[in-house]
Amino acid sequence: EVQLVESGGGLVQAGGSLRLSCAASGFTFDDYAIGWFRQAPGKEREGVSCISSSDGSTYYADSVKGRFTISSDNAKNTVYLQMNSLIPEDTAVYHCAGGSWCRARYSDYDYWGQGTQVTVSS
Repeated sequence: EVQLVESGGGLVQAGGSLRLSCAASGFTFDDYAIGWFRQAPGKEREGVSCISSSDGSTYYADSVKGRFTISSDNAKNTVYLQMNSLIPEDTAVYHCAGGSWCRARYSDYDYWGQGTQVTVSS
């Protein structure tokens, strides 16, 4: 059974940090890309970052460049999203998604996690 399980969300003050984890099982992690998406209430889902587990290529949305860092621990089948200098606009439900390569659209991925809530207070 394929599973993606996110963890690490929570409530943090503006300027603070959180590290999200996406633990994958049931598929060959090394051959996949893992993307992070977020959706705030009343807003469209937004692609945040993506990493290709095969070659380590990374991508970031302009809104998070310089503040977020994506990394992969292939031995643990886990992708991390380190989020620093958080601002209230980062408040959203964050989902990870697995696919053959990094894609812009959430629906183009093959597997999805249940999401984890990130709330940044001002």
